[in-house]
Amino acid sequence: MKLACVIRKQTYQFGSLREVLAKASEEKSGDRMSKLGAESALERMAAKVVLSEMRLSDIYENPVIPYETDEVTRIIYDDLNLSIYDEIKNWTVGELREYILSFSSGMPELTRIGRGLTSEMIAATAKLMSSIDLVMASQKMRHQAYCNTLIGEPGRLAFRCQPNHPIDDPDGILASIKEGLSYGSGDAVIGINPNNDSVESVTKLLKMTHDFMQKWQIPTQNCVLAHITTQMQALRVGAPISLMFQSLAGSQRANDAFGVSKDILDEAMELMLRKGTATGPNVMYFETGQGSEVSLESHEGVDMQTLEARTYGFCRHWKPFMVNNVSGFIGPETLYDGRQMIRADLEDLFMGKLHGLPMGIAPTYTNHMHADQNDQEIAGMLTTLGGANFYMGVPGGDDVMLSYQDTSFHDDASYRELLGLRPLREFEKWLEKMEIMENGRLTERAGDLTIFD
Repeated sequence: MKLACVIRKQTYQFGSLREVLAKASEEKSGDRMSKLGAESALERMAAKVVLSEMRLSDIYENPVIPYETDEVTRIIYDDLNLSIYDEIKNWTVGELREYILSFSSGMPELTRIGRGLTSEMIAATAKLMSSIDLVMASQKMRHQAYCNTLIGEPGRLAFRCQPNHPIDDPDGILASIKEGLSYGSGDAVIGINPNNDSVESVTKLLKMTHDFMQKWQIPTQNCVLAHITTQMQALRVGAPISLMFQSLAGSQRANDAFGVSKDILDEAMELMLRKGTATGPNVMYFETGQGSEVSLESHEGVDMQTLEARTYGFCRHWKPFMVNNVSGFIGPETLYDGRQMIRADLEDLFMGKLHGLPMGIAPTYTNHMHADQNDQEIAGMLTTLGGANFYMGVPGGDDVMLSYQDTSFHDDASYRELLGLRPLREFEKWLEKMEIMENGRLTERAGDLTIFD
């Protein structure tokens, strides 16, 4: 495995594949804080050159975290289609990039080849891509999943209605649900981040959303984004859950900090298939984001982007209904500004899709980042062009419980209108019945909460 190259008469020597991957990454403040990123643009370019000439077999034989010590690595390798891998193991990363971007490679070819790629191979390819490369490659892939409704159909874009409240006030949450639905948001899921993580409180919110969905015959999913073990306890005592949530990371140490493991996820999925309210078979919802491992001091010397790719390799084991990144959620210590946030969103969409996941995006930022609404809207428009399955819908774009900025109900409607996209099929019929939408466009009744009186 060649780990050196010469640029401008200077030799750049790298010590390992892990170092090459880290230094080939576009600049991110989290990698710099961890002292993993390139020290200069030339060193970054040298790492990209070395990476482009590396064979996929080199990457396969050198996982960034050892198989013996890391559960994420074991899931990635145990789930790999070795027959497909054997067909392409002698390709270089540069050749893989060319294959993905080729006019002759479409959805069937990329879906198939993705099954023979480890997460590190997918991350490596993304590091060689420009922004337009990432959008074009993402646009080729569209993965579907079914919970109570079908997500990922061509020409359709879904949204999670996120009606969070600082004290979990049922009236405040219900008002936000009604507002989101009145703008066509909520077909992906009605998903609440709870302030109170107790089984009793989570059960109460699940029953409230389920009863509201039943009363108004809304074809969607409900979810309360408590810790997975709390949701499991709520399910055991009869709470109506159609989608089970958990945040995941790209190293076992980080997942240990999250309080989650393969065994817990296996148990949760089995429980959902026996006791959940969803039709299925896709009953899991995962959130990820570049930087979580750094913030938990569990990065194992691996760069943020590669760890995010590994998270997707972990996620796909449970065939989820939804996966989305919230890469700007942590703050400037991981992604310093809007430019880094936009790049992370484009990388994550591509990497998730090449893993075969029904991928959504949350182009988020915190108020202490050097980012603003313009950056968020650019990220949203580019990833919509890249074919994201869904986005968040937050009242006013300002999450008053989690204290960060995300896409608003108005943004959601704009993304659909920009590209002529429509809600999920069953949900669109419901919107038409409620006279909120006609011929794929919102009517004058949009935003009128009295329709629920």
